[in-house]
Amino acid sequence: MSALLTAWSDAEGAARTRDLLIRSFGPGDAEVSAAPGRVNLIGEHTDYNGGLCLPLALPHRTFVALRPRSDRTVRLVSGQEEGTREVDLDAVGPAGSRGEVTGWPAYVVGVAWALEAEGLVPEGRATGFDVAVDSCVPYGAGLSSSAALECAVAVALDDLWGLGLAADDAGRARLAAACVRAENEVAGAPTGGMDQSASLRARDGHALLLDCRDGATRQVPFDLAAAGLELLVMDTRAPHALVDGQYAARRESCERAARELAVTTLREVTDLDGSLARLEDPVVRRRVRHVVTEIERVERFVEALTAGDGRTETLGALMAASHASLREDYEVSSPELDLAVEAATAAGAHGARMTGGGFGGSAIALVPAGSAERVAAEVEQAFSDAGFAAPAFLLAPASAPAARVG
Repeated sequence: MSALLTAWSDAEGAARTRDLLIRSFGPGDAEVSAAPGRVNLIGEHTDYNGGLCLPLALPHRTFVALRPRSDRTVRLVSGQEEGTREVDLDAVGPAGSRGEVTGWPAYVVGVAWALEAEGLVPEGRATGFDVAVDSCVPYGAGLSSSAALECAVAVALDDLWGLGLAADDAGRARLAAACVRAENEVAGAPTGGMDQSASLRARDGHALLLDCRDGATRQVPFDLAAAGLELLVMDTRAPHALVDGQYAARRESCERAARELAVTTLREVTDLDGSLARLEDPVVRRRVRHVVTEIERVERFVEALTAGDGRTETLGALMAASHASLREDYEVSSPELDLAVEAATAAGAHGARMTGGGFGGSAIALVPAGSAERVAAEVEQAFSDAGFAAPAFLLAPASAPAARVG
């Protein structure tokens, strides 16, 4: 079986990015920040519907080494991409405009653009910068590698420009909002705010209950080791993208339903059966049913986490119901995701479900402590038997948020 993907230490990530910066742009001091990817325990496609979700921060992080320049130029290099890029901050604009930034640099300079556009940067503070990026967050796995990049840059710029926003949760919420704006407007990906909130506002040993209607959060203790559990992440290696139209189509269906039901978001739907009867399009009805029932599953999942005996069985049942809803009503699963869930469950997982936006990416399985490698081996064998590419695996203890690390 493939080895479980381990996270880099802060020292290793800082050394990698500083070395890359010096090799690419010459000697000089740089500060390093890091931000985690995230995995969502439950609450999928609820964030842009004003709903509830329950992500946690991964130990796997994206690192950025950043140093200031005296002009408004940004020079960029990545350990995952060939060559270097250069962008004029004054020329940056939304996707589709004359100032569009193509490729991964949009997620970096988009954050700088959004911080300025939000009025969070005092006049004269926003200089250009050189930045090197490296990451152990699996790319394209539905574990929010893009938000990890944005949030690492946000913390770095907060420090560089003296904004002071990373010092408390209220400021981090503002940084998260700027990162969402960067992803939506500059990178052109119509995602909600869960990923950035998890990366910036989660806590070690806790899942983050995020109310996407008002941005309120609650830290929910999630000590897997104490409960005799592990959370196994299964990267199916199936292609995953959020800018190919499918994600946007789901969001548009939900917004259409909200208009037809005369509510601000689907969070306001209280009479599910009555609301479904008012919607003519059967596809839209299925989308609404998923969102409303998924929000209820988040509430029940949190209740089970804080309850006593028998909670593991309840958690597993809720995970299974979430996956079924995502597969049948929201139609964002894939053969690889379905097989990962089925094989993990057959191998003894208490529960399993796809996580993230879907259309590929990753699934998660709640498994007894010490069984992760055996479960992973059986999932890998199932993939081999089906003729799929070999999956990758990692463990996901609830970890710390974005911060300066060097």
